[in-house]
Amino acid sequence: MIFDIKDTDSYGYIERVKSVVFGKNKYAHVITLGCQQNEADSEKIRTMAAMMGYEITDDASLASMIVINTCAIREHAELKALSILGKFKEKRREDPDAVVALVGCMAAEEKVTEKLKNRYHQLSFTLEPSQLHRFPEMTYRALVEKKRSFALGTESFDIVEGITPHRASDYRAWVSVMYGCNNFCSYCIVPYVRGRERSRESSAVIAECRELIESGYREITLLGQNVNSYKSDMDFASLLEAVATIPGDFTVRFMTSHPKDASDRLIEVMGKYPDKIAPHFHLPLQSGSDAVLKSMNRTYDTSRFLSIVEKLRRTVPKIALTTDVIVGFPGESEEDFLDTLNVLEKVRFDMVYSFIYSAREGTLAAKMENRIDEAIKGERMRRLLKLQDGISLEKNAEYIGRVERVLVDSPSKRGDDNLYSGRTLTNTRVHFTCESCRGGEFVNVKINRAGPFDLFGEIRKEKEND
Repeated sequence: MIFDIKDTDSYGYIERVKSVVFGKNKYAHVITLGCQQNEADSEKIRTMAAMMGYEITDDASLASMIVINTCAIREHAELKALSILGKFKEKRREDPDAVVALVGCMAAEEKVTEKLKNRYHQLSFTLEPSQLHRFPEMTYRALVEKKRSFALGTESFDIVEGITPHRASDYRAWVSVMYGCNNFCSYCIVPYVRGRERSRESSAVIAECRELIESGYREITLLGQNVNSYKSDMDFASLLEAVATIPGDFTVRFMTSHPKDASDRLIEVMGKYPDKIAPHFHLPLQSGSDAVLKSMNRTYDTSRFLSIVEKLRRTVPKIALTTDVIVGFPGESEEDFLDTLNVLEKVRFDMVYSFIYSAREGTLAAKMENRIDEAIKGERMRRLLKLQDGISLEKNAEYIGRVERVLVDSPSKRGDDNLYSGRTLTNTRVHFTCESCRGGEFVNVKINRAGPFDLFGEIRKEKEND
């Protein structure tokens, strides 16, 4: 079911906490790990903290509320979260009113929660992703009742509206359109920690996008664990079209997609609105071996994947394609790995996000035999990176001499006050010189140099390409 936060107990807890912290100059600091969905969730956490009377700060030393929004997709992400949590070991002893919370995907894992409860006594509470609207309640219990809370096993299929995100940017915005996942890929923990798929009403999504665009936002990214499986009163292709037809000077993106839901209608809509829908599609491959794809429970084969690529390039000729690849999945033979390299050579992705397989307890793949030796996985990864770096460099070299529309982000971190960075419509990072640029404006940049991961250029007043 869908509720407004004002119609839930959470709103009452917001008012109760506000009465406690009023006039005390309390600060909240939110640390985000993981995916764009976590970024979007953190924006809502900041909103609820502000509604409760906390000021938002980037300085953890000032904060009486520390929230770590975690990722559980790989072991490294969990270890990083625990390391960060350890830095606040003395926080509650130094400040009796301090609240230290761990939320997100790690908080939905029973064994992890037990470890947190027993070993990390600085922790005030945990909260799994489907229960984020209970954040004010947990804060009240920690702050007023002095109770540690570990909410687990309370998965909800409800969607709570009315929490206007405390945006990290005033020109780029994440808009969640659906939550959860029904795919159960054998290597993935997401369905277990994010719950089943549930979609927001299209009217709420469109209204949020319209308000953002009217407020001057230049880029809207529609988010979901499997965004193109969105289904409310309309499908995702229709929702994307509805957003694209909102008046204004903006670009709409979406992620992440699953090949099984990359419909012809979605591709048609992308081709229909080239000035509004970014010519970029992130289409996770994971493996180029049909045998491995079957073991992963990906529900498509390489033939289906390649047919989607062909349709995308035919309909959106200048499209940039990016993907995910897992190296060293259980049972992956040398022949299977060569099949993956073969698909990379055929498709020629603009960018590949590659990962060495690591088992996630609770998934089917964690119980599989025929584990790949770490040395072999490392050697395969090096070969994949060498191949893809060459392809990415060649793809980026195609931009040289072209003028691209770029959304300015900020001054570059390369030490030059006049050096800025931004993203092309294809989501490629560009560094360029500019004497008076500002974040959130579109500029035309002529590309004069390319690397495997970045482009370099200079400002042009007029668009020069055909």
